[in-house]
Amino acid sequence: MRCVACNKLLTDFEATRKVAATGEFLDMCNYCFSYSAEDIDTLERHDLMSERDCELEDETYEQDD
Repeated sequence: MRCVACNKLLTDFEATRKVAATGEFLDMCNYCFSYSAEDIDTLERHDLMSERDCELEDETYEQDD
C-alpha cells in the first residue's frame, strides 16, 4: 500500500489508520498525515507501530519547529 499524497510505501501502522467518522482507511504516511492530523479524528493501531514509525514522527515534529 502506498501513500495517496506522496506515493511512499506505508508501514503496517500507517496502512491501518482509519478515519473515525467513516471507518475508511486514510492511506497516508505519517509525514503527509501530519499536515491534517489536527483536523481528522482517526483510529490507529498503536500495537503495529514500529521503530520506523517513531523515527518518522520525530522528523515530522522537528520540521514544524
